Amino acid sequence: MIEADTVKLLRECDAGVKMGVASIDDTLGYVHSAELKRCLTQCKKEHEILKGEIQGLLHQYHDEGKNPNPIAKGMSWMKTNVKLGMDTSDQTVAELMTDGCNMGVKSLNQYLNEYKAADETSKDIAKRLIHLEERLAVDVRGYL
Repeated sequence: MIEADTVKLLRECDAGVKMGVASIDDTLGYVHSAELKRCLTQCKKEHEILKGEIQGLLHQYHDEGKNPNPIAKGMSWMKTNVKLGMDTSDQTVAELMTDGCNMGVKSLNQYLNEYKAADETSKDIAKRLIHLEERLAVDVRGYL
């Protein structure tokens, strides 16, 4: 049970971190403020570090990981492109990032509750990813 929950939680973290990186990538080209760009770039680097840790642990369990749900990823991409097609302001980028962070925090907390038997290392990674998402949502508030 512990190993099964651990792998399931790590898979969800893997999908979440990939979704976060893709979302930042989708918006970075529209950012005007040097400070907002720095903030997003730094957050992306931190996501990439976690992604490496997650994939290393998944490799130990002989698991390939998980990609984001294609429907969720497609809807996110469409929302991003429609909103930025109408308004390329930093406010729009901040709104998109805040929405994405809030969805990520919600999902990751649900997975933490669902996979209670996961080991402490995977729970710690999920909590660190939640913290990254929460911090980014706070950091972009000044642009809303």
